[in-house]
Amino acid sequence: MLGSAFEADDAVQETMLRAWKAAAGFEGRSSLRSWLYRIATNVCLDALRGEKRRALPMDLGPASPPVESLLRPGPAEDRWVTPIPDARVVPDIGDPAEIAAVRDSVRLAFVTALQHLPARQRAALILCEVLKLPAAEAATVMDSSVASVNSALQRARAAMAELPEHQRPCRVEPENAELLARYVDAFQRYDMKAMIGLLREDALQTMPPFEMWIQGASAITAWMVQPGPSGCANSILVPVRANGVRAWGQYRPDPGHGGFAPWALQVHEVEDGQISRMTFFLDTGRLFPLFGLPDRIFDDR
Repeated sequence: MLGSAFEADDAVQETMLRAWKAAAGFEGRSSLRSWLYRIATNVCLDALRGEKRRALPMDLGPASPPVESLLRPGPAEDRWVTPIPDARVVPDIGDPAEIAAVRDSVRLAFVTALQHLPARQRAALILCEVLKLPAAEAATVMDSSVASVNSALQRARAAMAELPEHQRPCRVEPENAELLARYVDAFQRYDMKAMIGLLREDALQTMPPFEMWIQGASAITAWMVQPGPSGCANSILVPVRANGVRAWGQYRPDPGHGGFAPWALQVHEVEDGQISRMTFFLDTGRLFPLFGLPDRIFDDR
């Protein structure tokens, strides 16, 4: 609902606090699940009231040419969609199909697309299509009617389908370990010839908090060897899991202080056997501790 791991933490705490205060009045007329979902939904709706939606750069304007001079910070950090560790949202054990469904529901592209919806449409879509609640139970959660929930769900589906192609969620694919290993190898060697073969021709690259975004495998690899970004050569990628996919903490060489310093949390998505979206989150001061990544690493390569 909120598009932010940090706001989600606050919302969980507020939900539990409200539930604890209201526990004595729970009469069992609905399931405990519906009661808690109702509280959580109201917490999220309160948090979203009057707020601008969160976004990623491709939601703010057209693609940019791969020119370093176009780099400029966008909106404040609290306006960007942020990644979330799998450990916060994906169960460790359980039915493999259910775990796969949970991973699909937290993909970065899907969470970002949800931000285009009004809050109540977003809630209806999450309750019915992510959490798989029947419309009658979703109506109880939202303090609404079944007809109203179905109407909100229909409008939400239509709005998602009308998004420009670069803003829609991509098709979900099983994790391709070979492709990801080749990506890590190519990126750490900064081999653009190898890299371009791993990217879809229409791949997207973004780097929040910068507003610019780049489309096209050739443009992305050209950008990577610009004078500014080329400082990423000889980086080290440390694997983590974010939003249901394999992700990496990127550390760049830091000759001034020794070792490798945090640069970005990379969260990418795959479509048709190639990388389709590359998101480099540069807010390492907040994100690396969230993912349990160290503030500096040393390597004897």
